[in-house]
Amino acid sequence: MEWFLYILKSKVCGKYYVGVSQDPGRRLIFHNTIEKGFTSRYRPWEIVFIKECESKKEALNFEKKIKGWESRLIIEKVLKGEVLI
Repeated sequence: MEWFLYILKSKVCGKYYVGVSQDPGRRLIFHNTIEKGFTSRYRPWEIVFIKECESKKEALNFEKKIKGWESRLIIEKVLKGEVLI
């Protein structure tokens, strides 16, 4: 099965959320309705980036890399294609 790295952006405050899923569209619905953690505070969310990965391990490695940057500016460069993951 395919795995995807996805980045969400809050339509309210512009914060980003990075995640991994086999179905990013379904996860978006979850984040916008059911999730009670971080994403519930900044609803609604929209998907701004999806990268198809060869395996769950690869997707998780990309997620870890992006979260390790802890930088909104670098995430925005990923979205523009200026930084490759």
